[in-house]
Amino acid sequence: MHRRDFCKLLGAAPFSGLAAAGDRPNIVYILADDLGWGDLGCYNRESAVPTPNADRLASEGVRFTDMHSPSAVCTPTRYGILTGRYCWRSSLKKGVLWGYSPNLIELDRLTLPALLKARGYRTAGIGKWHLGLGNREKTDYTQPLRPGPVDHGFDSYFGIPASLDMEPYLYFENDRVVEQPTARTDGSSSPRGVFWRPGPIAPGFRIDEVLPTLTGKAVEFIRSAHSQPYFLYLALSGPHTPWLPHAKYRNRSGAGTYGDFVAMVDDMLGRVLEAVGKCNMLVVFTSDNGADWKIEDKARFAHRANANWRGEKADIWDGGHRIPFLARWPGKIAAGSVSEQLGCLTDFTATAAALTGFDLPRNAAEDSFNLLPAYLGAARRPIREAIVHHSNDGMFSIRQGKWKLELGLGSGGFTPPAHIDPEPGGPIGQLYDLESDPAEAVNLYQKHPEVVSKLTALLERYQKQGYSRPM
Repeated sequence: MHRRDFCKLLGAAPFSGLAAAGDRPNIVYILADDLGWGDLGCYNRESAVPTPNADRLASEGVRFTDMHSPSAVCTPTRYGILTGRYCWRSSLKKGVLWGYSPNLIELDRLTLPALLKARGYRTAGIGKWHLGLGNREKTDYTQPLRPGPVDHGFDSYFGIPASLDMEPYLYFENDRVVEQPTARTDGSSSPRGVFWRPGPIAPGFRIDEVLPTLTGKAVEFIRSAHSQPYFLYLALSGPHTPWLPHAKYRNRSGAGTYGDFVAMVDDMLGRVLEAVGKCNMLVVFTSDNGADWKIEDKARFAHRANANWRGEKADIWDGGHRIPFLARWPGKIAAGSVSEQLGCLTDFTATAAALTGFDLPRNAAEDSFNLLPAYLGAARRPIREAIVHHSNDGMFSIRQGKWKLELGLGSGGFTPPAHIDPEPGGPIGQLYDLESDPAEAVNLYQKHPEVVSKLTALLERYQKQGYSRPM
């Protein structure tokens, strides 16, 4: 589809849903980076990290207990959030992009900000992009960064190219670098978590100031937006490595430097919540995947960043992709409510479409389900038929009801061993009953071949037909 025709399609899509123009809320979507399900007190009473702002947000809105990122690592999850589509359908089949990687999102693809822009929203992005910039094999930061965020529906974007431990270290605004990376950092590899790679850096770029800088930009945008409804996508840089809490947060937690950095992230959330107040505003706070909390961290601290879910960031087990998800909308979402609906971060596109009365075309948001009834406490049955999970190494998993099938042995990610060769006569995959075994400890693959066959067929259907949502 030609880009011009695609834009005409957006402008012509009719209203057909919940909100008329005057009722549509401002939307602030806050995405933490590597924040675990068990880091927040509202999810884990035994958390060793003080998170008063997230806990207050939960008390004022809805807390989802079975929400998942579409991938256990960041680039594919961000693709899923902004497109409503599983990233394994794109050219990226495993792993993540890097600081010099080209643009990943297809230019003719409907995105979340483009959808909202077509409905009269001012769309702004702030923070970690990590979806590639430019169309060259290696991004040239001396040239306009096109295609990039402003080609995917954002009226404005201020942020960093990739993770804060990836070169080059710089800010860009819209399609231009704020300051060229003419200096160099030697990087850091110790202590644990205080890690970033060596490489080019802008002379005025301070790694330890990125998180508050992004937060300050978000607060500035919110306080300056007075007219049309707006959508703010705020992709925080923490608590991803490097763990660099400011002095006033040190020793605030019982989970070392990581816990102190999570406390700082929670404080940044508090600054944004203070700016938005309690007007006609939908605020979402979530994470792109599970926490980077390893076996050695568990040995040092009683804190469990991923609670009791098995595994960590990058893994196919639930610790890799089960995430916190909080939403507040005064007067619409019941305060202190809890939803056990199975959900995925790809679902926000269809939810936003329902919220604003946008009819999704068939060739968009292929893996996005409308969770608005779950937000509002009106869902009386499961909304999703199933959900597909994906690990850093490209291992697939599919979950339907209580059953979770993983197509391989091992974690598929960071927890060793990542892969295990099947033994003669042994299982070639993993099957867990999450209702009786939420820790994924007892592999039932050989005991329930009928479930394995059913879920395998469902996954293959999703893969072959190119979509999973009802059409």
